[in-house]
Amino acid sequence: MTDTSDTHPVEGEAHVQRQSRLQRLMRYVPLIAPVLLFAVPCWVLLYGGQNWPLPAALLGTALFVLGLVGMPFAMARGHGRRQQDRAAIIGDTLLGASWVLFTWSVLLGLLLRLILTAADVGESQDRARIVTWAVLGVTAVLLGWGYAEARRVPRVRRVEVRLPRLGPGLDGFRVALITDTHYGPLDRARWSARVCETVNTLEADLVCHTGDIADGTAERRRAQAAPLGTVRATRARVYVTGNHEYYSEAQGWVDLMDELGWQPLRNRHLLLERGGDTLVVAGVDDVTAESSGLAGHRAHLAGALHGTDPDLPVLLLAHQPKFVDQAAAAGIDLQLSGHTHGGQIWPFHHLVRLDQPALAGLSHHGTRTLLYTSRGTGFWGPPFRVFAPSEITLLVLRSPHPPTSPQH
Repeated sequence: MTDTSDTHPVEGEAHVQRQSRLQRLMRYVPLIAPVLLFAVPCWVLLYGGQNWPLPAALLGTALFVLGLVGMPFAMARGHGRRQQDRAAIIGDTLLGASWVLFTWSVLLGLLLRLILTAADVGESQDRARIVTWAVLGVTAVLLGWGYAEARRVPRVRRVEVRLPRLGPGLDGFRVALITDTHYGPLDRARWSARVCETVNTLEADLVCHTGDIADGTAERRRAQAAPLGTVRATRARVYVTGNHEYYSEAQGWVDLMDELGWQPLRNRHLLLERGGDTLVVAGVDDVTAESSGLAGHRAHLAGALHGTDPDLPVLLLAHQPKFVDQAAAAGIDLQLSGHTHGGQIWPFHHLVRLDQPALAGLSHHGTRTLLYTSRGTGFWGPPFRVFAPSEITLLVLRSPHPPTSPQH
């Protein structure tokens, strides 16, 4: 656990600077990224001294050009106005595959070439061809493994969280967290049902979904989201919106979750009692809500906490980890978030850290506030997870003064 309490103002300024750099960078990404993703591997694998026969070189080049043209086209048709699921699947898959191939063309390609040269292995052409086959082999293995990781039911990650203000009656309170399910172009209705079955085995007191339910409207993804109605909790099931809901008629998702028996915590709270002690469970809309233009949608922490006893411990649901700055200022005890996917495909996590204060796991902010950031239950876009496994999280809350007898 990282304690950032002593350097919080400095880190806040650094975070603002990182955001500014990221915003400037993002202006050029749509133009530069596709070219780099395909041009760099093309050069490393085909024109780095391999001297492939002309037909092989032309065929390889044609495949890279096809990918360079096809990926943006498919992404536009899949995620633009047309919302064609088949095109989205093709575009997303090409995006993920090109990212992995680019990464390992640069990292493994350069490193292996240096090693082979230092070891004086073969001629220059032989070394170049070894690099090509090694990069292609590693990429194929990682994509196969990454696909399996993305499509499987996440493993349960169990975390004990000690909250100094938690009353003894709430010691052992079980909170199940799912987030970033991202129901989308790939039909995951069966996967959704199996995730919900796994959550039900945890016998949680409280089940939380911290947003990004799907890519697409509630009407289009209803079949995939329907199993969420089978989730069981002894006390409550609560939900807050993520940024992707605001790309897809967020109010429809709020209404559907309410219909499925979940309580949307849109800048409000509820009180959960056990053993004579009370926990405030609050939630806020995603930080992008206000810019969406939807009436009444915004992240409003003061509204979420209105009327609460300031001496009670507070568990806050906020989709993005960066909301923790406001949470810490308000003295929140524990914030639960998602959004980052743990980077999803390594080494994308370095870019995520430019925008968010935490990538995954438990971190300490300010004098009191703990933040738990989930790596997410599903995946966005590319159907791959590489060195960033998905999770269903069970957080067991601990009081500094445990009860003398077990609570139920």
